[in-house]
Amino acid sequence: MKESIHTIPLMDAFKAKDECPFCFLEREAEQHAISYALGSGASYMEEDVRGMTDKEGFCRHHYKMMYDYGNRLGSALILSTHMKRLNQDMKKQMDSFTPGKSSFMKRMQKTSLNGKVPETSLGQWVQQEESSCFVCSQFKANYERYLDTFFDLYKSSPEFVKLFEESKGFCLPHFGDLVETAEKKLNDKQKKEFYPVLFRLMEENYQRLQEEVTWFTEKYDYRNKDKSWGNSKDSIQRCMQKLAGGYPADEPFTED
Repeated sequence: MKESIHTIPLMDAFKAKDECPFCFLEREAEQHAISYALGSGASYMEEDVRGMTDKEGFCRHHYKMMYDYGNRLGSALILSTHMKRLNQDMKKQMDSFTPGKSSFMKRMQKTSLNGKVPETSLGQWVQQEESSCFVCSQFKANYERYLDTFFDLYKSSPEFVKLFEESKGFCLPHFGDLVETAEKKLNDKQKKEFYPVLFRLMEENYQRLQEEVTWFTEKYDYRNKDKSWGNSKDSIQRCMQKLAGGYPADEPFTED
């Protein structure tokens, strides 16, 4: 398979020997998006970029990354026009809002919002605003293509297959996406070869991390104080990554 804009980063991610290659790609993509929006190139001053940030906004995690990045003027300019757009939209939503009919039974029910689609137009608008993020969309735009490229390489590149077989598996969220994609991209014969390798990687590496983080706790026993830490010193953050994705121990990503 010829090298492309997607095959090269994917190969590099597997060569990095990370706990999850897709987390590795995600971190690079979000740092690139933050730098693109706020970096020295002043993309936030370009009309098309401001148009995207005004429309999409940012999620809680990426607002924090913006704040940590350090370009206060750039953040303020982005927020100024985004708030203007949001205030206009919010006024329209509130002006057109009509409260629903109340009932005794509804008032007696316990509040439960988990997993429910909002019933009001305002709730639906807020949910749409919360789920939209300029930085998230930058990775999502390429993530599905990376999944497709993974299976293209798996079927065509012995070098990649070897990297996959020697990897440390994947975080739980990306593991789920990989299985969902495999069901569509592989034929029955390929599935019989792929799943045993994938499941072995997951089982072995999750067991490895369980043992490492357990040893971390046991090192606090006075009887083990002179024994080696082994690979357990950073097991907490690696377990967190394996379970939920991301890099909880990363230092803030800042402007150069």
